[in-house]
Amino acid sequence: MRVIDENVIHRKLGKEKQPKETMSKILTDHYRCPERFVSLRTSMGAGQDSGYFRFGTNTICYGQCALGVSRDLTMEGLPDALDGTAMENSYARIPFDPAQVVENLRLERYTISSQRGATGLGDWPFAQDLYYFLRPLMPTSLRRHFQQFHLKDWNKIPFPQWPVDTTIERFFEGLLALSMKAQRIDRIPFIWFWPEGAPSCAIVTHDVETVSGRDFCSNLMDIDDSFGIKSSFEIVPEARYEIPKTFLDGIRKRGFEINVQDLNHDGRLYRCRKEFLCRVEKINQYASEFGARGFRSAILYRNLNWYDQFRFSYDMSVPNVAHLDPQRGGCCTVFPYFIGDILELPLTTTQDFSLFRILESHSIELWKTQMKLIMEKSGLISFIVHPDYIDSEASRQTYRALLSHLIELRSQGKVWITQPGEVDQWWRERRQMSLVDRNGWWQIEGPGNERARLAYAILNRDSVRYQVDGPSPLQSANEGASGLE
Repeated sequence: MRVIDENVIHRKLGKEKQPKETMSKILTDHYRCPERFVSLRTSMGAGQDSGYFRFGTNTICYGQCALGVSRDLTMEGLPDALDGTAMENSYARIPFDPAQVVENLRLERYTISSQRGATGLGDWPFAQDLYYFLRPLMPTSLRRHFQQFHLKDWNKIPFPQWPVDTTIERFFEGLLALSMKAQRIDRIPFIWFWPEGAPSCAIVTHDVETVSGRDFCSNLMDIDDSFGIKSSFEIVPEARYEIPKTFLDGIRKRGFEINVQDLNHDGRLYRCRKEFLCRVEKINQYASEFGARGFRSAILYRNLNWYDQFRFSYDMSVPNVAHLDPQRGGCCTVFPYFIGDILELPLTTTQDFSLFRILESHSIELWKTQMKLIMEKSGLISFIVHPDYIDSEASRQTYRALLSHLIELRSQGKVWITQPGEVDQWWRERRQMSLVDRNGWWQIEGPGNERARLAYAILNRDSVRYQVDGPSPLQSANEGASGLE
């Protein structure tokens, strides 16, 4: 970071717009740390355009920045916001609004710029309609060639970063490091991300698309149970297949979750607002009928601006990196996040269909690479494995190899394997927790606090590392001034 003169900062950035309290919220919401440990302020000029800029060497941001932005996504030409960062008294002044940047990424508001020249099936409504009209008549091999053609440029998309994008995690760590340097402290206490101090979390979900997929669900539950893993099944309520009550009851009785998948899987849920409102009313009714708390849209099509119409507790429709999906984009995070009152559980690994049919691989090496990258950030590992595509011995062996690797990670204490509903419950409880000073010791208060663990973010040059800890003296967060400039 280049620290520049305070007067230069004020001339470049203009009058301060946001108080410290607003600036701190984006970090305190994520870390659940005491607000007094976050010390950031921002100044922004009026009428600035949104675009790309850097925050350090490797972190791409999208939004407004007082040092300027670029419409073109090339790291070499992007302004670096750290060049406009200054330490003033006990806080760090930054030339952008971090809440705006995070929202632009989580809600995929950057996609119009980032997808210039990179098209997919989702960009052409007529082609999309024709495809889904003919899809039931197409043999699998023809569908595969059609999809491969429309995704042929996937490996040329520069952002989000394949195969896992952790932009938001790096962004948070960088902001926290700036705040710690400004206050001359080397650690900040916070509430750990997962219950019982679990290093990371994993969920397995099954989207049921066809009659053959529905009929294989019992076998798939047998496979999951043989590894001691309980998953969720996303059911298409209309048009695709009959849904006997005994089918749903059988899933529940075995301890698996049921969620709603779209309405009829025709790819038109978000085509127009009027049609969406008609469909969402039916979808919400099915949620009540199924006793479902979660939702996933067909083909991962999404319009996050319309989520306020859903009556679900959580959604699972936003990919972390959507290079291999018809609708390009990605939320650039490996953690759950709230869209209004709905908790988003992003899909952070490649779908089985993309692995088997687009990449034409039956190896779990890509999944293992993605898991490793996610665990490095202590995030959520989430999978979609369709009963419809576990249709060969090779694919079933691949799935068993995945489950075997997951339980190996669990046996090593590296991951909490659970169901989406449990993640939703925990994340909502954690949002209500707080760290308070009780006679010089940190204490976690709030619903579910008996499962929560105290942790520390420890300054590590321009970023932070994490340490899960037990109760520690309050003053330990301030001891050992870093002495960094």
